[in-house]
Amino acid sequence: MADPRTVTAALGHRTDARRHHDPSVRGFASDNYAGVHPEILAAIALANDGHQVAYGEDDYTDHLQRIVHSHFGPHAEAFPVFNGTGSNVTALQALTDRWGAVICAESAHINVDEGGAPERMGGLKLLAVPTPDGKLTPELIDRQAWGWEDEHRAMPQVVSITQNTELGTVYTVDEVRAIVEHAHSKGMKVHLDGARIANAAASLDVPMRAFTNAVGVDVVSYGGTKNGMLFGEAVIVLNPDAVSHMKHLRKLSMQLASKMRFLSVQLEALLAKDLWLRNARQANAMARRLADGVRALDGVEILYPVQANAVFARLPHEVSRRLQKRFRFYFWDEQAGDVRWMCSFDTTEDDVDAFLQALKEELAR
Repeated sequence: MADPRTVTAALGHRTDARRHHDPSVRGFASDNYAGVHPEILAAIALANDGHQVAYGEDDYTDHLQRIVHSHFGPHAEAFPVFNGTGSNVTALQALTDRWGAVICAESAHINVDEGGAPERMGGLKLLAVPTPDGKLTPELIDRQAWGWEDEHRAMPQVVSITQNTELGTVYTVDEVRAIVEHAHSKGMKVHLDGARIANAAASLDVPMRAFTNAVGVDVVSYGGTKNGMLFGEAVIVLNPDAVSHMKHLRKLSMQLASKMRFLSVQLEALLAKDLWLRNARQANAMARRLADGVRALDGVEILYPVQANAVFARLPHEVSRRLQKRFRFYFWDEQAGDVRWMCSFDTTEDDVDAFLQALKEELAR
């Protein structure tokens, strides 16, 4: 990664900023740990000069809509937002009434990792369903899809799925289609949390439209931060008839960026050509390399199919604790000894091999 002084000097500016971290340190804790892809940084600089109308009336946000059409169909409309939680909460509010509820997997990010934001900020009731692999099915959905006329129960109005899931598994196109058809047949809408949607598409080797608008998904929360952006996501409305007052809800949810061009130009850089796919393929390939290396080791068990950029494993607690002193990663279930190792767009083969060597050494102690 280039020194910030070199970058600013090339742009003809001066900075007094200093680097406060060691860029050689690598980790497997989260794909949010990675920096910004150089092509994204260049796009931000490209959009920086001059004045543009604020709050989304800029040329970059306008152009983004045409790019989104190429991926998600002519009726799709993108609403850039700051972060994934904001994207999910805003999208789900747009799909529900005040008395509405959202069916999701028990492991879903909206249920586990958003600090109660869907409930507290969105006023939503989440109806969580235990799943063996993070994926919902029509049968699992039916455990909570009932009681529409019961005023004592929040009304199930939306099914929210995560692609790929929090456990690193990926819905096939047919699995998503079956969920959408089942949900729609019961009068419910479908939201897809796509924080890692690019990794899912790369894993399936299909365009993103194949498991979104082509199968009837109503709204997508499109993730960019985990795929190389500085910050930012987008609510992408695929079915305009399914939502209500998206623009107002985005503002009400504190997700309306005044300088929106800097969100939109990042999404443009990611989606205009194949950067989104290149980044996802790299992350997925490094996860496969890591999993292949782990399978050769005694004392480590891989818990779920490695289908995207995550590896979930179980190993002795003391080994994980020692290994964490050398590489950052998180326990998924500390009591059980389960850990999660994430690969990013900038994870290299050398990074993976160094981690595997450290793991071997700690297992041998």
